[in-house]
Amino acid sequence: MKLAINKLASLDISSVVIESVDLSLYIAHVRVGDNEHVITDRQGKVLKTRNLLEMQRLLRKAVSCEFFLRQRSAYDEMVGHAHRA
Repeated sequence: MKLAINKLASLDISSVVIESVDLSLYIAHVRVGDNEHVITDRQGKVLKTRNLLEMQRLLRKAVSCEFFLRQRSAYDEMVGHAHRA
């Protein structure tokens, strides 16, 4: 499910997960209860940045909770290893 960045202040968000999906491309998710939701801009498009600090600045204006960085490597899959959480 998607959540707009301007609606985040009204939710009980436990944490923000900024995911590095490419070398310099970041998208963000919020955890509300047991569910994780992708954050969108005001137009409904997935919020993406090419700068981690820019993403943090955008989100710090909307929420005040813990931030985590998630980085997944395609290398593990290429050599036959299972994906690690």
